Order: sequence, then C-alpha cells, then structure tokens
Amino acid sequence: MSQHDQPTDDAETGHLVYIDGPESVEFREYEVPSPEPNAVVTEVEQTNVCGSELHVWRGDHPLMDCVLGHEAICRISELGEKVETDSAGQPVEEGDLIAPVYFQTCQHCEFCRRGEFYRCANDYEYAGESPDVWPHFHAPWGTHYYVHSTQNFYKLPEELEETPGVAAAANCALSQVMFGLNETGIEYGDTVVVQGAGGLGLNATAYANERGAETIVIEGVDTRLERAEEFGADHTIDFREYDTVEARAERVRELTDGSGADVAVEVAGVPEAFDEGIELLRTGGRYLEMGNVRPGHDIDFDPGKLVRKSIDVTTAVEYDPWVLYDALEFLANTKDKYPYENLLDAEYPLRDVETALEESENREVTRATLVPQGN
Repeated sequence: MSQHDQPTDDAETGHLVYIDGPESVEFREYEVPSPEPNAVVTEVEQTNVCGSELHVWRGDHPLMDCVLGHEAICRISELGEKVETDSAGQPVEEGDLIAPVYFQTCQHCEFCRRGEFYRCANDYEYAGESPDVWPHFHAPWGTHYYVHSTQNFYKLPEELEETPGVAAAANCALSQVMFGLNETGIEYGDTVVVQGAGGLGLNATAYANERGAETIVIEGVDTRLERAEEFGADHTIDFREYDTVEARAERVRELTDGSGADVAVEVAGVPEAFDEGIELLRTGGRYLEMGNVRPGHDIDFDPGKLVRKSIDVTTAVEYDPWVLYDALEFLANTKDKYPYENLLDAEYPLRDVETALEESENREVTRATLVPQGN
C-alpha cells in the first residue's frame, strides 16, 4: 500500500462508475484524494454519455477495467499548493468551473518531444487505470475527478457560467472537430460534407459555417436532420431518400457545380462511410476520418479510387490540448447563434447510469448527461 492509499479517519468519500466487462458496470466508493502540488481535485457538475463510452460498455473498445467517462464540466474543490492558474494562465480558485482535457500529454515521449502532443504515447496512462489505483477518480463518471499535472484544464468563460451544460462536450466533440478541420486546411468558401449529424457532426457543421464554408450534412434520422438545419447546414441529404452511394454522390455533385466537395468529414462511425466519402469528394479533395475509432472492423476498399482522385486523408482521434481553450472561446462567442443546449436532451442522476447507457444505445436520446452530485 502506497502512502497515497493510507486510510484516514473521517475521510470524505466519493462514488464512481466502474466497468469490469461488457455491459457490466458497478458503483465503487473511495476516499477522495488530496491533490499533489501541481494537481487539482474537482467535484463533477455534469458528465456526458459519448459514443466512446457506448463502445467500452459493449466491449467493443480496447479500454476495460477502468472508470468511465471523458466529457465533463467540473468545479474545483481543492487546488494543489502550486496551482494558481489554469493552463492558459487565468487565475483560478476553489469553486471555479473548469473544463479538463480528458487525456494527458506526458511531455517526454517521442511524440511530445516532436511537438505532436495529440499523439502522446502515454495519453491514457491515468484514464485507463483501475479505480483501485490511487487517486481512484481517473475519469468523470463519478462524484469527483482528479486532474493531474500533465492534463490541461481551462476555466469556463464568464459567458458560459450560467449555462455550463453548453460546454460539457467541449473537451471531446467540439475540440476534436476544430482540430481535425484545421488539419485539413479548411478555407473560406470550401464546400464541406459532414457524414453524420450526432454531436461531432453538428459541432463540425457549426465550426465549418463559422470558417466560411458551405455545409452539406448527410443523415437518415428526422430529428438529426432537423438539428443539422438548426446548426446552420446549408443543405441536408436524407439517405433514406437518396438510398445508394451513387445517389448521394450525385446529389453532392449537383450542389457543387458538378465537381464534388472540397472537404468531407466522417463522423458516422460506420466503416462503409469511409469508402463512400471518397465518392463525395472532388479530385484533390481532403478527407477527415474521425468516426471509426474501433479496430477490427473491415470493409472492402479499392485504394486506386483514393489515388486516382489524389485525395488527402487526415485522421484524428485526439487534439492538441490547448484546442480546448479555443473551443470554449468559440462556444462563448456563438452560444446565442446555435442551440448547443439542445445537444443534451436527457438528464439522469449518476445512479441511473445503466438506464442512460441503454437508452443512448437504443437511440432513444441523442446525448445523455449524468448529474453526479447529490446522487
């Protein structure tokens, strides 16, 4: 037992959600840790059910024997003795609302040394740990969350303090698509096709709009198509109406003067969508692949199509940590323009996490949020 694990009298305890196998979750209780000098202990205000958690819950993801969750807004309950500011140099104190980056950048691996922080080889060193390992609260599906010294975190802008739920997904969906689209070299006047209108797709649509792009969203669920329009989609394509790849590609060409889109973004999480995306792009187009994060799902693919069209492919599974700061500023500046609050359409107390997972899996809700404190 390490010095961190020594029990203390009358210690505060918290609860967390632990997964030890497919569709097997349980609640665990642990002593709330005190922070190390450069760390922060928080209370979780709210945390979301993302598609990644559904993959883990189904056993369709490399993570297991861990605490669940990554999208969250937290309130500082105790600062390490050396922590005076957030990662942008903004002064912080106990009681402040923050958004933490859910992975670490270790600063010493090969990729961090190259400045490729979004590829850190040790990104999940803490998030993938068993909760039995101190400081226990490795992820935000719990009453508390421990922010390590190697994790960036940012204080919420004043404009978001009264509606913190708007920022709850910033450390995943919005930061991810902002980083990915920037990597493609998105430009004013580009035509951008978004494959899928879930949380990532809607955030991608809003960001592409603000960059001056014309946006086309492909979906097949009525509520998602409606929401895509609310998030500024210039055009929507219902794949129930355009029910073949050829029909959807032809429709994109009709909307782009016969050439195809400049940029396509795959956020449907369906392997077949990658093959389709090549058909939607113009020669010399750029393709951003983000939705297919699960290894082991194969499709037949003709690489010659990719080469003959000179398509540039960018993949992104994380982002440089300071992008979260930009994402929060983006939300603060556009919160009255897009209905971000509607992205979270169901709220559950933490104790009802299994219901939240089941209803999310069955697509009875678009995005569920868990409210841990007081439950």
